[in-house]
This record gives sequence, C-alpha cells and structure tokens, in this order.
Amino acid sequence: MRTALLALTVGGAQLSARLSEAVEGGGTIYLPERLCGSISEDHDIVYFTHLADVIKTTFTRYDAMICVMATGIVVRMLAPYVQSKLYDPAVLVFDEAGQHGISLLSGHIGGANELTRKLCAAVNADPVITTATDVTGVLAPDVMAGRLALRPVPKSAIQVLNTALLAGQEIAYYIASDLQQAPFYEAQLHAQDIQARLFRGEIPPVGVNEYRVIIMRAKDVPNEHEPRTLYLTPRRLIAGVGCRAGVTEAKILRALTEACCMIGREPSAIDILASTVVKRDERGLLAAAETLGREIRFYPNEEIAAMIERYGLTESDFVRQTIGVGNVSEAAALCAAGEAGGRMALGKTAFEKVTVALLWEK
Repeated sequence: MRTALLALTVGGAQLSARLSEAVEGGGTIYLPERLCGSISEDHDIVYFTHLADVIKTTFTRYDAMICVMATGIVVRMLAPYVQSKLYDPAVLVFDEAGQHGISLLSGHIGGANELTRKLCAAVNADPVITTATDVTGVLAPDVMAGRLALRPVPKSAIQVLNTALLAGQEIAYYIASDLQQAPFYEAQLHAQDIQARLFRGEIPPVGVNEYRVIIMRAKDVPNEHEPRTLYLTPRRLIAGVGCRAGVTEAKILRALTEACCMIGREPSAIDILASTVVKRDERGLLAAAETLGREIRFYPNEEIAAMIERYGLTESDFVRQTIGVGNVSEAAALCAAGEAGGRMALGKTAFEKVTVALLWEK
C-alpha cells in the first residue's frame, strides 16, 4: 500500500514521523516548506507550498492518505475528488496530539478501518470508526472483499446486505468450485467462521428471504442482478518485474514466490507479468512467464517514465543509468493496470538480482 502522510504543524510533522514507522515502506511525508528541518531527513519527505495542490495529487497517486490536521480541512479539500467507495483511497485523520485516529473514507474496500486500528495501536491513539457494521461487530461482505482483493458487483447490493446484517439476517456464502483460487477463498472464509457452499455450473437459485454472497469469475456474473445477491469477483494480480541481465528463471520464480508469500498468496494467484521493453529478450524472464503459464507484457520506457511521473514513484539512479528509467517493477505494473490504476499490494521489493512489485487492479 503506497501511503502519503500530510501535516501542517511541527507537532503534526513529528506525529507523521512516528506513524510512518508503522506504515509499509515508511510512506512519503508531505510538509509545508516552512517546516523544513522539523523532522529527520532520514524519512522520505516532500515539501510543498499549497496544501490544496498536494491534496489533489496525493488523492490520485496513493492507496492511503494519513492527514494530521483538522477533519474539516480534509473534508473541504477532498470534496471535489471523492468518486466511489470502490476506487477512492483510504483516508485517515489524526489530531496532532495523537489522541484520536479517524477512519474518514473507504473504510472497507480501501482498508481505512483496518489501517486506522493498526496505526492507532502503534501510537496509542483511540480509533474512531463509524461504519455501522464495524460498530456492531458484524463482518460485512465488503470488508471480506477488501481483504481478499475481490470486486463487489453490483455496488447497490453492498448496502442491501449490510442493512440485512444489521437487522440480524444471516448471509450465505457461495463459491464457484471451478474458480482457480476457490480453495484459498474457502479457507479464508472458514478462518472467519463462515462455511461457504461450493457449486459448479449454474448459480443456485436464491432461497426465500435469503441474502447471499457469491464468489465467481467476472465473466460469469449475470447481466441482471438479483437484489439480495452480491457477487465478488477476483481482481487481477499484476506482478511488475525488473531484473539484472542474464538472471536465471529459477531466481525470478523464487523472487515471485517470496513476493507472493509476503501478501499471503501463491504464485498461481498472479494473472499477468509486466516489465520494460528493454527486457523483452531476457530468457530467464520469458521462461518464468512460460512456467507460470502467464502472459508477460513489455512496456516502452516512455510509458514507464510517464507512470513514474504520474505516481511520483521512487527511482534508482543505478537502474536509470543502466536501462533509461529508474523504476521498472512498480511502473510496469501500473502500466498493465491501465487508466483505472490499482492498489499496491507490495511495493518494489529487491530479491537476488530481481525486483518485484505486486499490484491489485482496481
């Protein structure tokens, strides 16, 4: 998860530095120019002149925004850009004294509620979470969707099922047995004391007064949606790969396996590989894609450079001098995700002669 931390005061900057220690990869801290030198330069810091410009940029660039400032400021600044709970980044607000952390936006799909709990525990703050299902302690289907990288369809069914849950109704879960990751989803639901029903072929007819969640391939979802049924379809997992010249297939497969393990998945969960066109003849990379049985796409350095600029990706001087661009794995994965972009499951991670980034498409 790519994270931006924003603050406006010395106290806010210091809290941002503490919060960054609990954020994957440390995140990027955005501070006003007048606060230059207020925290250690060991952090990844960007100084700005106008908060409004930074808010606009970070909202589309990052998976999560942590704002150490007044809630009112954040709400007014974000209002023009809020689009949908399915696509907006997680947004959290902390007071600069670190007493409260508020899950403000994208609590379920975007993961703001879970991130709020995690960061509040790290700095001993009180988490403020207002989504009804969380307050009452029931597990909402869109929470499971967020955890398992599943896309809810249709959006309107989320409210129908969550309302039913709050009224004491039970939700039945079904999984298409021909889904490649069916055993994984079944195990994850079982860990939450949910006994899913497996089916093959046609979708079982909905029972009288039954509310249900069906995990299946997107292409199999009916065009007409039954109002008490929420379909959860797998998002593609994109693996961006950068590597040294002459690296072996074994090293690439090992790196992909270790990277997937870091997010609790198997390499079989990868849907597509992506890299720079500079690596299109790299035998080890081509062989790894063939072994996995997955397509690999190579993108021109101009497109990769555009993604680096668009998302403010960190670059390596060595890689830039070697192949012309300073970030391959993250940028190539974003190229493969297309205009809608994606949520970073694992930022660029270096293995032996291989760099991997994992991205869930939005």
